[in-house]
Parts: sequence; structure tokens; C-alpha cells
Amino acid sequence: MLKKTDRQPGEARIRYLDADLELLSPGDYVICAVTGRKIPLAALRYWSVDRQEAYIDAAAAATRMVDAD
Repeated sequence: MLKKTDRQPGEARIRYLDADLELLSPGDYVICAVTGRKIPLAALRYWSVDRQEAYIDAAAAATRMVDAD
């Protein structure tokens, strides 16, 4: 679980787990694998455990899943 004190300016490195995240390197955002937009950690809701990547919203996640097939 991420805490406010774990956040620092810059891009975080995260291990995406089932229903949780493991912070590997502190930061305050990650990059969406589809759009390239910054996702604040507090707003991160969509990711792929298999691909180890984050998505800005459900539409981006769905696009990635369809493109991968």
C-alpha cells in the first residue's frame, strides 16, 4: 500500500500486483502505457499485472487489451 510519505516528485517505479501495488522507487506519478500521460499515484486505478503497465482510465486499458489480441 502506498502512503503519502512514499511520494516524491518524479516518476515512480511500481510492481503491479493483484489489487495492490509495490513501490520499487518513490515518485508521484507513473506513465500510461497507452496515452503516455502522467497518472498521479493517488488516481491510479487501472493496470495490468501480466504486462506490468499502468493505464489512465478504463478506456485506455480496454484499448490495450484489444490491441494485444
